[in-house]
Amino acid sequence: MASMSSRSPSEISQRDLLIIAAAVLLIAAVYLIVSRFTYAVGFPLDDSWIHQTYARNLALNGEWAFRTGLPSAGSTSPLWSALLAIGFLLKLAPYIWTYFLGILTLFALAVLCEWAVRGIINSYRPNFPWVGIFIAFEWHLVWAGMSGMETLLHGLIVTAALVLLMTNTHRYLTLGLLAGLSVWVRPDGLTLLGPILMVIFLAEKDLRSRLTSVVQCFIGFGALFGLYLLFNLTIGGTPMPNTFYAKQAEYAAWQLMPITERLGQMSLQLLVGPSLVLIPGIVSWLVKSIKGRMWGSLAAIIWCAGYLGLYISRLPVYQHGRYIMPAMPIFFLFGLLAFAEFDGGKTFARYHWVVQTLWRGSVAMLTFGFIVLGARSYAQDVAVIESEMVVTAKWIAQNAPPDAVIAAHDIGALGYYDDHKLIDLAGLISPEVIPFIRDEPRIASFLNESGADYLIAFPDFYPTLPIGLIEAFSSNSRITQTLGERNMIVYLWKSP
Repeated sequence: MASMSSRSPSEISQRDLLIIAAAVLLIAAVYLIVSRFTYAVGFPLDDSWIHQTYARNLALNGEWAFRTGLPSAGSTSPLWSALLAIGFLLKLAPYIWTYFLGILTLFALAVLCEWAVRGIINSYRPNFPWVGIFIAFEWHLVWAGMSGMETLLHGLIVTAALVLLMTNTHRYLTLGLLAGLSVWVRPDGLTLLGPILMVIFLAEKDLRSRLTSVVQCFIGFGALFGLYLLFNLTIGGTPMPNTFYAKQAEYAAWQLMPITERLGQMSLQLLVGPSLVLIPGIVSWLVKSIKGRMWGSLAAIIWCAGYLGLYISRLPVYQHGRYIMPAMPIFFLFGLLAFAEFDGGKTFARYHWVVQTLWRGSVAMLTFGFIVLGARSYAQDVAVIESEMVVTAKWIAQNAPPDAVIAAHDIGALGYYDDHKLIDLAGLISPEVIPFIRDEPRIASFLNESGADYLIAFPDFYPTLPIGLIEAFSSNSRITQTLGERNMIVYLWKSP
């Protein structure tokens, strides 16, 4: 009894931690099993193999390079690639260690959100940690956790910083360190400075405390961000990784689309799943934050809206909204906070239980329903990458002459399974391509000048570039054909 009475109201019991851990392990197993029986265990993105390639070269050769002996700043997330490198040292790569990191991150995120709701909503004292379970089962987050990408780690760091603001912390040195650490995961971690500074200027009482808080924040942030800039300048000659510039150039056409169309696509990706029934709660929490002058919550909401707006203005919302996934946990958390508060109240008097039951049922039904749908979607994405990129990379490794030069837009699996000289048409390790990344006549001239022997591409991605070229290999993946898409093809750039 003494241990119970001394427990903080927001503390999570060992029982609840075990329940959340079991939920995370269960959902991860479901995704991997469905993936295995759909086609194979793997990753749902070719970019995942880019991280694996950097990690392997770092662990085995002690160099930051995609191709041995050629240092390059093609990894968007140096911290994630470094963490993956541990798996190669332990001989658990590429799969076991990567999935372990994803599972661990998902568990930490679920526990963080459970802790946050317990700390902010006094009436939330559940017998079952349903907030943590919701986060553990939310299909976007599971997909991100099992993707082999840094996405969920970034979401965890972002959520941790914003939750600290929402709980009225004054640990600005810690917040600065979190913002600096987030940049090592993704460059857009810079945006965390916005809500931190907003809270400092609105919540601190006088000029002296504001200045002190700002200095503390920038000491923490600058210590890590300065090292990040130095790292990129040393490796790639630019303050940001090559991917930062390449993505901006590649998706210039997206930026010209009507904003309403982009907003529609983002909403579709964001709200497919149980998050749809959280919308009333998100609106309710916004109103509550404004009325109560809850500066931390307002700063988090503004950051979330700004982050989503930033991405739909610059990058396409595809692959289940992968670029906006880091904002999803805090977005969901707003709705969960309002839901938890409503659940313990009597808003509708004697009819409250009716609305409560409907809301509970809707959240539960969609959450569990999307376990199956999310696993299927993940398995299908893995199948495409494995049957297209991985199969093609292995064919090139076995059939192309040792001195052949390969040009490709998707280089992840190629980098991991093949060691031919590469020309990266996405600009990640060939930054000279970035100025003309979507200009096919200039690409053709560049390939001629660079001595390319093969071009690997999906025919629809480059409408004119492959015209007249001889096909040397096609993946013939039935998975891709079933989706109504054309297979990846290896073209002979130089005729024999």
